[in-house]
Amino acid sequence: MNLPKKVTIVDVGPRDGFQSEKQFIPTEKKIEIVNGLIRAGLKNIQVSSVVHPKAVPQLADAEEVMTKIDRRPDVSYRLLVPNLKGVQRALPLKPDKIDLMMSVSESHNRSNANRSIDETLKEFETLVSMIQDKGIAVSGGMACGFGCPFEGKISFRQIERVADRYLAMGIRSVGIADTVGYANPKLVYHTMAHLLDKYPEIQWLAHIHNHRDLGLANILAAMQAGLTEFDAAIGGLGGCPYAPNAAGNVATEDLVNMLDEMGIACGVNLDALLEVAEVVRETIPHPLNSALLKTGKPWVLAKAPDCQIKLG
Repeated sequence: MNLPKKVTIVDVGPRDGFQSEKQFIPTEKKIEIVNGLIRAGLKNIQVSSVVHPKAVPQLADAEEVMTKIDRRPDVSYRLLVPNLKGVQRALPLKPDKIDLMMSVSESHNRSNANRSIDETLKEFETLVSMIQDKGIAVSGGMACGFGCPFEGKISFRQIERVADRYLAMGIRSVGIADTVGYANPKLVYHTMAHLLDKYPEIQWLAHIHNHRDLGLANILAAMQAGLTEFDAAIGGLGGCPYAPNAAGNVATEDLVNMLDEMGIACGVNLDALLEVAEVVRETIPHPLNSALLKTGKPWVLAKAPDCQIKLG
């Protein structure tokens, strides 16, 4: 198997995971979870999103979370930003990276951002300059990259249209998302192989949801295509609020366990990560989409029972 020796994981649980929760998670608990992820070895964390509180009430405390979490020089603290007002709020918080998000599907982009793809990209041109002038890295997002709940299959041309515009803005880091879990390993392999070949100057990331339990299989296929950076969410939390029936992300602990079992380095301590996942389980008032929280770590051997064969 053609697999990488090392993989980078970005935990998006504190943003993508929390945003879908209806019951407000106390700010102190959010800070505790982010700090736990840091202690577990995560070097890339999407801490929150600066969106209008009426749109996503769960993330109304983004500023307080960003200012009170532990800040370490070897960790990249990221914020998701949708528009100009979001950038204006984000810049004073000094994130290491700002993730811009839009959809490669016209219908989903209008549903999510209330504007066309071209209108979004035109605004992004201004935002990228503002962000880069402050010395902050920028990542471009592509929601519905593997399928749209309104338009169905997405062509390479739709993806390339956005990728070309991102390159023209000076963006060299791009994430492509399986927003509603339509991807399968074959589709993921061919899509990522095509994009890695056509755009070698871009550092690609895959944001894989686990709607139909194909998340880890899709990540494996992406690794075989040459991809080495992935989003995941502690506890398997998440789901796009603007996509019908969207389910959670691949659980970070499940991904780390798979990588550990396959001998692929990711720099995350699984035991410490499971402690954070337990905090999440105690905080979220519904079952989590995490296999490891249900079954525990593999290779925890038990004593074999004493057996006596009775004859007659």
